[in-house]
Amino acid sequence: MFLSALLDLGADMERVTGAVESISEHVKDCGPLEMQVRDVMRSGFHAKSVEFKAQGNVKMRGCEALKTVEKIGEALDASPVAGRFVYNVVKTLLEAEAKVHGLSLDEVHLHEAGEVDMLAEVVGAAVAMDDLEIYGSKVYSTPVAVGGGLFTFSHGTVTSPAPATLEILQSKGFPLIGGPVEVELTTPTGASLLVNLVKEVSRFYPPIKPVRIGYGAGAREVQGLVNMLRVVKGESIDYGLSIEEVAVLETNVDDVSGEVLGYTLESLLREGAKDVCLIPVYSKKNRPGHLVRVIADKRDVERLSALLMKETGSLGARLTYCSRHVLKRETLRLNVEVNGVQSPVNVKVARDRRGRVVKVKPEYEDVKNLAEKTSRPLREIMSLAEYEAQKRLGKINPT
Repeated sequence: MFLSALLDLGADMERVTGAVESISEHVKDCGPLEMQVRDVMRSGFHAKSVEFKAQGNVKMRGCEALKTVEKIGEALDASPVAGRFVYNVVKTLLEAEAKVHGLSLDEVHLHEAGEVDMLAEVVGAAVAMDDLEIYGSKVYSTPVAVGGGLFTFSHGTVTSPAPATLEILQSKGFPLIGGPVEVELTTPTGASLLVNLVKEVSRFYPPIKPVRIGYGAGAREVQGLVNMLRVVKGESIDYGLSIEEVAVLETNVDDVSGEVLGYTLESLLREGAKDVCLIPVYSKKNRPGHLVRVIADKRDVERLSALLMKETGSLGARLTYCSRHVLKRETLRLNVEVNGVQSPVNVKVARDRRGRVVKVKPEYEDVKNLAEKTSRPLREIMSLAEYEAQKRLGKINPT
């Protein structure tokens, strides 16, 4: 299905077919290998479908298979990264099969990993991605649906996902979801392709402009499911933001005075918290209380959790890790003069990834200090400090 979707996306069919059919030149006891591509309909939707026809009886042990795959990768009319991808996918698959069967890599047989069809799928996909210039791109995936229920294969009847599929996903920390039907939806080969290609898994699509869409059809009709795989090629939408990982600490308190809460907030900020806020809430038994929320670096989680519980008397703190979009920040130190009085003012400067200045903001305490010294309005000093900062940054031509 993945190879079919890549062909529907626009990969050169002759180039991919030639690469797949050349496999027989490197695999012992493999007769002529034929790849057929058809246009099909699934539940009223158009897609492409790929079928392989091979002659011969291929049986290779794991180490022999990896040596063969290495030769195939080197002989491909594709970039070296495509050959490495083929090797890594097959190695991932064989290692999973060896582990679930309690065998060494040299004992596991290639036929347990799908015979020559598996090689054809992986080689075809590798060359198709090379043709589409996917290797230099960031590849996203939603959590993979593995289906459910029972299915029968060479080792008997098992529940979906297959043991090797689950082992592959577990080894790479790739998230899965069950269902939505009682059918095997992810094979070991498909799982191995995913974990070696995808850079980030997300429930939703990232910000992109779709350029092309390809659909690959499964071999069968599945009741209640459009049995197709969709691949979208898009251009990223760059808003100039950076991403950083942070920790969010939270605790609910309903028996803490305002003085203690204020002191706790100041203590957390002083000890390195990125931000702290107090949110009024109604707690159990309709008691008014506060939600204390702390944003912190991962390295500070334990220390700030202990401080939060010590100061509030809370018995615990909830912990969540998340990503946030941020602008790069720096501090510009200026000497601002008003009515003959000079005073240092620190100005926060926020830039996007391209280095463009997005926001300039003077520090409140510095501006307040100068306003008190000169008896001028705070807003006037704020505007003057912003003007001086913009001039220093070259955003305003000096006169």
